[in-house]
Amino acid sequence: MAHKVSMTVNGVTRESEVEPRTLLVHHIREGLGLTGTHIGCDTSQCGACTIIMNGKAVKSCTVLAVQADGADIMTIEGLAKDGQLHPIQEGFWEEHGLQCGFCTPGMIMSAYDLLQRNASPSEAEIRHAIDGNLCRCTGYQHIVKSIQWAANKMASAPAGDD
Repeated sequence: MAHKVSMTVNGVTRESEVEPRTLLVHHIREGLGLTGTHIGCDTSQCGACTIIMNGKAVKSCTVLAVQADGADIMTIEGLAKDGQLHPIQEGFWEEHGLQCGFCTPGMIMSAYDLLQRNASPSEAEIRHAIDGNLCRCTGYQHIVKSIQWAANKMASAPAGDD
């Protein structure tokens, strides 16, 4: 039996009918058509499905869509504003923080969560923040540099920009 859920996704309220066992990651991708959130493992090991839910990074494969009823969600598609990449997205471009790109949305959303809580993280704090996200390509050094680049850019941005 389907349940009606309502959630705000990237600033837009979306109402849907979902089966009780539907994972949030599947609802985001298939129900809402936002395919930037990736499905990697369905067991919360890889972090490719990381989103921001009610202000915190969450692996969306660990949440049922019905549990997200009433939630405020941001996916990777919600970061860029008015055609401008978010500084974290820019950092991944500038510092070569991606190769195949599969882990990138989850890495970026984890970095966003970190930089909302800590505007000037150390390398160790960055590594700790992304340790739940797996990358099979980069060796992580460029990902760390990308997040450092973004932190520096965000620190020098006018108030109100993130």
